[in-house]
Amino acid sequence: MKAFDPQRLKALIRDIRDYPVKGVIFRDLTPIFRDPVVFKEVIDELYLRTRDKRIDAVASIEARGFIVGAPLAIKLNAGFVPLRKKGKLPWKKREITYQLEYGLETIEVHEDAVTNGTRVLIVDDLLATGGTASSAAKLLESMGAEIVGFAFIVELAYLRGREKLKGYDVISLVVYE
Repeated sequence: MKAFDPQRLKALIRDIRDYPVKGVIFRDLTPIFRDPVVFKEVIDELYLRTRDKRIDAVASIEARGFIVGAPLAIKLNAGFVPLRKKGKLPWKKREITYQLEYGLETIEVHEDAVTNGTRVLIVDDLLATGGTASSAAKLLESMGAEIVGFAFIVELAYLRGREKLKGYDVISLVVYE
């Protein structure tokens, strides 16, 4: 197996300027997802970096996090826990509301998604400011889960999201300084 090359991923990521608002550069990962060889390499690399953590469940954040989290959960032989936007889950749920750059957001999870001591890896496509990821951890920890770390394809280090995840193991395959 050849060594993982983050520059290969970076070359595929499309920069879309002024989206969703002026001044923002959106990092579009869909070229990675459409290439089955590269997408598999991403999941394989995340697996290699997390397989020794004794993970019971992979929790992913709607919607792009599901693209990465579900196949990683299968490879890790772990359960999958979807964290959804408010109003999308049909059963009894717990929620957390947090501040985003442009307003408030609420995510929910079914109340039986984790139990005391469930070892959870939180996975998303991209780490930006860290608000969503840290809120996901708080929500799951309030239900008794043990967060064993976070895994992202891309980290926008210049937004300092890692600072909100201090004390946790954070894995990012591609970092934009």
